[in-house]
Amino acid sequence: MAESITVARPYAQAAFLFANAHQVLKDWSDMLALLAAIANDADVQRLIESPQLTETQLADLIIEIGAGRLNEKGANFVRVLADNRRLSLLPEIAALFEIQRRDAEGRVQAELLTAFPASEAQQAQIIESLRKRLGREVELTCSTDAALLGGAIIRAGDLVIDGSVRGKLQRLGASLSH
Repeated sequence: MAESITVARPYAQAAFLFANAHQVLKDWSDMLALLAAIANDADVQRLIESPQLTETQLADLIIEIGAGRLNEKGANFVRVLADNRRLSLLPEIAALFEIQRRDAEGRVQAELLTAFPASEAQQAQIIESLRKRLGREVELTCSTDAALLGGAIIRAGDLVIDGSVRGKLQRLGASLSH
């Protein structure tokens, strides 16, 4: 069976192409984030997986939950997903849409994982270094993991920079075993 991200990609691409062509990327980003949150709800997930509801009933339910925040095109998108039994893919679709939106806007999402909280100055330095290296605006999210022992791991798209003590010890161990 295909990975969910693979199945979600054409839907995200279609939504992005439509939103970009009509210059409503922000509106679609908001709608897809809302739909992803709805689809992530445990009760809604059970209903999506339930064979007791028809595709039309599922679509109507999700559209009703998002009432007032979905426009006609967003509601039609929900109906298409429901007709194809793809409502469970809404979180992946939203994530893929955001990646395409950031690419189109010249931005990249980066994650900084450190053993100890990074200072504002360190974060600013990492943002500036990534901006120079990637040629894009950088949105940095930070988290900590004491298992790193020290140093940091930076992920930005396909780029991974592992400067953690744990990573260095693993590389050292691997080189010694060869």
